Amino acid sequence: MGDYNSPMSAVNHDRYEDAYLRKILRETRTIAMVGASANWNRPSYFAMKYLMDRGYKIIPVNPAAAGQEIMGQKVYASLAELPVKADMVDIFRNSEAAGPITDEAIRHGAKVVWMQLGVRNEEAAAEAEAAGLYVVMNRCPKIEYGRLSGEIGWAGVSAGGISSRRPLLSGRGVQSHVIAGKR
Repeated sequence: MGDYNSPMSAVNHDRYEDAYLRKILRETRTIAMVGASANWNRPSYFAMKYLMDRGYKIIPVNPAAAGQEIMGQKVYASLAELPVKADMVDIFRNSEAAGPITDEAIRHGAKVVWMQLGVRNEEAAAEAEAAGLYVVMNRCPKIEYGRLSGEIGWAGVSAGGISSRRPLLSGRGVQSHVIAGKR
């Protein structure tokens, strides 16, 4: 994986550079999804399914469902119980809970803390960055992957840019695109 120990210069958490998000999504392989749900109509379920379909290994973390399975993946009660180190900790909990989860992510050795839409904790972000982690707040990796790969544009949603370049296909279907450099 790339050099996550020296995050890009001062990150603006109100507006992320595409290169910053692209680097994280391209180099991440394993994601611990804290707050993952087996309920098919929860946002975490959609995000988990989408990211798994894009080749990421997703490890669900949810104390209430520990020992069960979500989409064939064993659920763990905490990051400390994971059998492998996750590159990214994706937080599907509220902003207050993001603090202790970020502390746990730092101890776990994650390289990225990603706080979902509506989740923002400036203190936790500062602690994670001081420990050398990349931080994203108030964003969804599913949405950002779709936007950066061109899938959102393919679906008829404006991704905010105009390009004549064709998106890279993943080989898993005409509507499954990849971010340049991700395999």
